[in-house]
Amino acid sequence: MIQFNHFNFNVLNLEKSLKFYKDTLNLEPVREKEAADGSFKLVYLGDGTSDFTLELTWLRDRTEPYNLGECEFHLAFVTDEYEKLYEQHKQQGVICYENKAMGIYFISDPDGYWIEIVPAK
Repeated sequence: MIQFNHFNFNVLNLEKSLKFYKDTLNLEPVREKEAADGSFKLVYLGDGTSDFTLELTWLRDRTEPYNLGECEFHLAFVTDEYEKLYEQHKQQGVICYENKAMGIYFISDPDGYWIEIVPAK
């Protein structure tokens, strides 16, 4: 058997990213790992309902933004509160792309990663 476990985003400002994920998607840290020398920190965020986590990796010596290419990848969330989240994300100014024909939209995190929001069927 094989199962999904986690997905990783490298971030420049860990506190800013933690606030973003809490405020926009209600994700909370479920575990952390920090290098003994302080050179990196990993924070795994969970949704409180599934075992899947988003790993945020912070590297102490990293000062340049990450090159995300053309952002042809993304993480997706499904929600039974689509309209409520849409309005919240619109007010927060984090929506970066909408596809009304497909009934989906994307938000962008502080490092430019795209996150798809999909309504539950």
